Amino acid sequence: MSNDIVSGNLINDIKTIIEESKKLIVRNVNRIMLQTYWNIGRRIVEEEQKGNERAEYGSALLKELSKELTKEYGRGFSRSNLQSMRMLFLNYKKCQTLSGKLSWSHYLLLLSVSDINARSFYEHECENSNWSVRELDRQIDSGLYERLLLSKGDANKKMVLELANQGVTYNTPDSFIKDPMVLEFVGIPEKPMLESDLEKAIIDHIENFLLELGRGFMFVGSQQRISIAGMNYYVDMVFYNKILKSYVLIDLKMNKLKPENFGQMNMYVNYYKNEVNDEGDQNPIGIILCARKEEALAKMSIQGIENNIYAARYTTIMPDIEVLQTEVERVVLEYNKENK
Repeated sequence: MSNDIVSGNLINDIKTIIEESKKLIVRNVNRIMLQTYWNIGRRIVEEEQKGNERAEYGSALLKELSKELTKEYGRGFSRSNLQSMRMLFLNYKKCQTLSGKLSWSHYLLLLSVSDINARSFYEHECENSNWSVRELDRQIDSGLYERLLLSKGDANKKMVLELANQGVTYNTPDSFIKDPMVLEFVGIPEKPMLESDLEKAIIDHIENFLLELGRGFMFVGSQQRISIAGMNYYVDMVFYNKILKSYVLIDLKMNKLKPENFGQMNMYVNYYKNEVNDEGDQNPIGIILCARKEEALAKMSIQGIENNIYAARYTTIMPDIEVLQTEVERVVLEYNKENK
């Protein structure tokens, strides 16, 4: 058949229909599988409640159940998997609260998060951002929930329930700011890195960096030139966030944050606001990403600057989750005392 008869629009429309149908099929399979595993977990718990409540009884029950189901249905019913089904029921008492957008593998990771608020946050973010299992695993390992809560200090005490119930709501310029930002994907350098080396490493792993930034980000380019009064300046990295409708300018600093870094970023933001923004764009956002930061110096340097400029540390090593969790508990405890 001639290409003149079959138009490009027709082909694209049919491709869209097929792709959407595939997504629906996957979601239905996920939903049915989760319902099945939830019901298996429910029956295990009911049987445990009928019998002896000792741990030995529960272990023996799962062992025998695993043996019989594996004999009948093959793989997928190991003792550990049955224990996970049991935990699924215990943590999600209503089957309707399970998301059809997430797979059993997603829920296995979510069940490993003991804090209820943190687990709820990751579930909402996973659904909202369409994270793969690998991406969810990385976000949990990097302590994303704890880092977001701690990034704005005292102001973030009120965010615990909001994060748990909704995930990240991109309604303010600092919604996505994390301190520190985790860049473990660039690897631990064998020798001191230059700013250009760090920039190249980030660009080489741009998908990982976009995951760390959050939803709605597009990479515009690196070393974006700005010309003012015959002088050329270069912004290390420029992004655009479709949700906030803002350009996001990032300047990399390998050493400790300095007061003059804020003045330079303020100039960059003003340039984009006056020369680059289109109608409908919101004010640009500037982020100074540095190896070290003194909070007192950062607060003093930012005073009097009306633009949306933030300073955040970066690390190339995954943070200690237990340390982050302890700090979050301390912050929340203080907030609860203050608001009794």
